[in-house]
Amino acid sequence: MTVTSARPAAPLTRTGSVPPRKRPRSRIRFAPYLFVGPAVVLFVLFMLVPIMYAAYLSFTAYKIQGGGILGTKALVFAGFDNYIAVLTDPALGSGFWHLALYAVIAVPVTLGLALLFALLLDTPGVRASRFGQTAIFIPYAVPGVIAALLWGFMYLPSTSPFSYITKALGWGTIPFLEPGGIFGSIANIAIWGGVGFNMIIIYTSLRGIPGEIYEAARIDGANEIQIALRVKIPLVVPALILTGIFSVIGALQLYSEPTTLKPMTDIISQTWVPLMTIYRNAFLTDDLPGAAALSVVLAVGTVALSGIVIWLSNRRNKGDKS
Repeated sequence: MTVTSARPAAPLTRTGSVPPRKRPRSRIRFAPYLFVGPAVVLFVLFMLVPIMYAAYLSFTAYKIQGGGILGTKALVFAGFDNYIAVLTDPALGSGFWHLALYAVIAVPVTLGLALLFALLLDTPGVRASRFGQTAIFIPYAVPGVIAALLWGFMYLPSTSPFSYITKALGWGTIPFLEPGGIFGSIANIAIWGGVGFNMIIIYTSLRGIPGEIYEAARIDGANEIQIALRVKIPLVVPALILTGIFSVIGALQLYSEPTTLKPMTDIISQTWVPLMTIYRNAFLTDDLPGAAALSVVLAVGTVALSGIVIWLSNRRNKGDKS
């Protein structure tokens, strides 16, 4: 008769239940990488690789090898020739000048309206706040091309309801698409679509402020306007900086609005803003290396400008703390 040894039973806890088995450390160690892996792969394939390829193209140029009818077009190393050509191109200077005029109008007005709407929606006792948030945010959900077409038809003298009213009053048509009004017209499209997104960010920051701070201010005799100016706005400065950076980056990426309005006016050219110049070089004149060089210049300028905004904000915060 043989006796088999039984596996020892798991020790019981004080409550009499068997303690849970510990998971292998290897599974726990690799779990975060499994979750992050797809995002990293997409970032490398659709962000990092195109950036590296654009940087490579910016140092090359097309050259016909072989000559005659049988000559083939090949990429050869060109050094910094493309960057020199880009930086000395008059179209680039005028394009950045147009961007500057557009940003002077669009960025402050967008942030100002977003802050105003966020403060109004955060006021105690305000009615229909959910409806107000939705109504202000809905234009952001409209694609930029659709918004530009919609506003473009309202800008045209033949279809504009605004020009119809002014003509009926004897004031003539409004020069929406003329040199005196083109920057305001394009900025209006961006403002109409961007206020809602920035408002949500600022409003979310306001909702995160402890209510005890407001109660203390009211006990000290402050009204709602004083609370908004002296309490709420200083506490949402980080959100304002964040939305400011987003607005500046969006201004540097201006493309869909002037491109959509281009057939409606003679003021907008193919090189009116840098992104339109990049499109012309890449797809109309078949100059991919030049387009890549201009893309790198625009990307570096965007990063540098964003870094300057962050540095100035950090310097301001350090000065306030000291």
